[in-house]
Amino acid sequence: MRRRKRAKPLVIDQLDELKGLTAEGMPILIDFWQQGCAPCKVMDGIVNELAVDFQGAAHIVKVDVGRVPGAAAAFKVQSTPTFVILGRSQKKPSKKARKRAATAGAPAQKGHSPRWRGSGLVKKDVLERALVSNGAIRET
Repeated sequence: MRRRKRAKPLVIDQLDELKGLTAEGMPILIDFWQQGCAPCKVMDGIVNELAVDFQGAAHIVKVDVGRVPGAAAAFKVQSTPTFVILGRSQKKPSKKARKRAATAGAPAQKGHSPRWRGSGLVKKDVLERALVSNGAIRET
C-alpha cells in the first residue's frame, strides 16, 4: 500500500512567487509570520493542518516578513501572525467603482484580491470557513 505524501505549506522567498499561484485560480491563504514570535509558533501547527485538509483545493503559503523584502508593506502587515486570503473576485467592479478608482489614481483590481484578513491567534474553524467561503473544498 502506497501512502500519499503529507502536504506542507509552501514557503516563499519572494512576493513574485505569488503570481504563479494566482494564475491557478484557487484561493490562497497567506500566513505572514516572523522568527521569535510566540503566537506564530502556536499558529504554525494549525497552518500545517490546513495544508493537509485543503491539499489540491487551496494554496497555503507562509511568508517570513523578516526575510521577504517588501512583504509587510505590500500587504500592510502591522503585526504577526497575520493571515490574508486571496481569492478570485466573484463579480466585476461596477462602472462607478472603476471610475472612482481611475480618478483616485489607483489601478482597478484584476484577478485575485484580498477577500479576508485576520491577525493574532485565529481559530482553525474560522480559517476553514474563510477558505470555504472563497471557493476551497475541504478534502475528507
